[in-house]
Amino acid sequence: MKVVALVPIKLNSQRLPHKNILDIMGKPMCYHIVNSLVKAKGIDEVYVYCSDEKVTEYIPEEAIFLRREKELDLDCVKGFQIYRSFIEKVDADVYVLAHTTSPFTKTKTIENALSHILSGECDSAFTAEKIQTFAWYQGTPVNYDLNDVPRTQDMEPIWVETSAFYMFCKEIFTKHNRRIGFKPYIQEVNGIEATDIDTKEDYDFAVELSKQMRDGVE
Repeated sequence: MKVVALVPIKLNSQRLPHKNILDIMGKPMCYHIVNSLVKAKGIDEVYVYCSDEKVTEYIPEEAIFLRREKELDLDCVKGFQIYRSFIEKVDADVYVLAHTTSPFTKTKTIENALSHILSGECDSAFTAEKIQTFAWYQGTPVNYDLNDVPRTQDMEPIWVETSAFYMFCKEIFTKHNRRIGFKPYIQEVNGIEATDIDTKEDYDFAVELSKQMRDGVE
């Protein structure tokens, strides 16, 4: 099976300007997830899909630059339009869609999730954080009964997607227009690895985490 990784990158962003090239642990943010992917066993090719070739200055040299249309940089463009454009250009049996906003994602985490697809056990995989506490949605508790409040350790956990990566067999996207299939593997991530950066506050928090990692602080 051919496995291809896709990392869509836009060199500017709306909520956090120039987010993808901000410094994290002495490297541009976009460097880290690409580096984890190129080191992962089972992935044949890692592509950075960007409209600006300047991105090659910020990523590992093992990654392949593929230019995308400038129109795909518009804020009104949805992610699925970008993924579809890439899949039409690069054929594979399995795609690994990864995002730069999760710079602490480990190579072994990627490899573990991918192994569940390559074995035939699952048709997709995604990262999620396990939350085992009292949760509400639209004014209603979603995981417990107000008349019979359980201990938190006895509660059914909620899984919150972190969007670090989504892996899927080709037909899951081309036939069903989905990035999560019908037999997904949920790859648990927690702590530092679950960090996702979208805002200035997220970035400041990630910088502080990286300092603690560098200093060996748990």
